[in-house]
Amino acid sequence: MDFSNRYHAVLFHLGDTPVYLTDTLIATWIVMGILILLAAAVRVRLHRFQDVPGAFQNLMEIAVETMENFTKTTMGPGNEAFAPYFFGVFAFILFSNYSGLFGLRQPTADLATTGALAIMTFVLIHFRGIRKKKWGYVKEYFSPHPIMFPINFVGEISKPISLAFRLFGNMLGGVIIMSLVYGMLPLALRVILPDILHAYFDIFAGSLQAFIFTILSMTFIAEKSAVE
Repeated sequence: MDFSNRYHAVLFHLGDTPVYLTDTLIATWIVMGILILLAAAVRVRLHRFQDVPGAFQNLMEIAVETMENFTKTTMGPGNEAFAPYFFGVFAFILFSNYSGLFGLRQPTADLATTGALAIMTFVLIHFRGIRKKKWGYVKEYFSPHPIMFPINFVGEISKPISLAFRLFGNMLGGVIIMSLVYGMLPLALRVILPDILHAYFDIFAGSLQAFIFTILSMTFIAEKSAVE
């Protein structure tokens, strides 16, 4: 049974290397399109927000305030500016994980997607650390003794790797199990059992993994930018 990311057509070439339209790319575009439409809808409705909020305004305010409070609690005061970024990251991962409910291959079941998200966290960790601590941040890699530099360096490199593979492995595992279930069951039984498994792998595990990736990214950035 094929669990790989299918290639549909060549989009363009980078030198002699073809770049293909894949299942992951299609699902990513769909998720991005949905998020853009939702953002546009919120932007339009912003002009109609009132002192006495309606249901839609209440929902948006709760979502924004929850993320702001969560960011402040996790990263500490002064880091509220990260809330919009992590709101977007959480929403993208969550919608990507839920896309399996609609027959799409989750973008997060592709290491290229989770790797890109992890690299963004990696860049923010060190950008924030250098900005807060200046040269003191570089000295931390040689603490408590210069001989510890290789260990400290490997420890930093392991953070984005663990973030990427944790999300990728959990979501790919769900894709493989669901593919096996659909391939094993006769057509008449592909209703109840797959729905239960979708509820676990796509909804429960998908929500949990989106939360874990977000909170670990926040924690890594906060601990490196904390001034002692």
